[in-house]
Amino acid sequence: MNLPNKITTFRMVMVIALVIIMLFPYQDVGANIPMVFGEVNAIYFTALILFVVAALSDAFDGYFARKLNLVTNLGKFLDPIADKLLVNSLLIILLVPQVILGEDTTQMQIHILAVVLMIGRDLIVDALRLVAANQNKVLAANIGGKIKTVLQMVAIPAVLLNNWPFSYITTTINIAEILVWLATAASVISGIIYLVQNRYVLKEAHTDE
Repeated sequence: MNLPNKITTFRMVMVIALVIIMLFPYQDVGANIPMVFGEVNAIYFTALILFVVAALSDAFDGYFARKLNLVTNLGKFLDPIADKLLVNSLLIILLVPQVILGEDTTQMQIHILAVVLMIGRDLIVDALRLVAANQNKVLAANIGGKIKTVLQMVAIPAVLLNNWPFSYITTTINIAEILVWLATAASVISGIIYLVQNRYVLKEAHTDE
C-alpha cells in the first residue's frame, strides 16, 4: 500500500474513532462533560479536532498521489468512500445531539431535511457514476461539487462549535445554520447540474436495454 492510500486508510480509522467518541454513552456511565469556551461541549470540540485532521488528510493524500504519480485503482476506490463516511456520519450524528448529551442540551442540531438532501444527492450522483462505469465511462466532478464539499467542511465545524464564536457577534442570526443551508443548496444545485450534464449516460443505458 502506497503513501496516499495509507493516508486514506488513516482517514477511515479517524472516522471510526470520531463515531465512537460521539456516540459513547457518557450519560450511562455518569461522565461529567465540561464545556469549552463556555458554549462548546468538550465531546463536540474533540470531534471537531478529529474532523479537521481527517479533512486535512484528504488534501494530503490527493497531493501526494499526484505529486508522486501514485494514483491507483485502490486509491480511487477508497478515497470517495472515506470522504462520504467522514461527512455523512457526522451529518447523521448531528441530527440528534439529545441522544449524546441529554434532552436538556443546548447543542444545535442539523435539520433532517438538510441531511436527507445532502446524503440523497450523493447517493444519486454515485449511482450515476456506477452506471457510467458499467459503460466504461468516467464522469468528472464539476466545480459545483467542489463548492458543496468546501461548504460542508465549513458548516460541520460551525455546528460542532455550537455556532461559536458567531454567537458573540449576533444572537438573532444563527450563522452555523445558514452555512448548513448554503451547503445543502450547493449540494442540490450541483447534483442537478451533474445529472443534466451527464444525462446522456442514462439515455444510453436506456437504449442498451
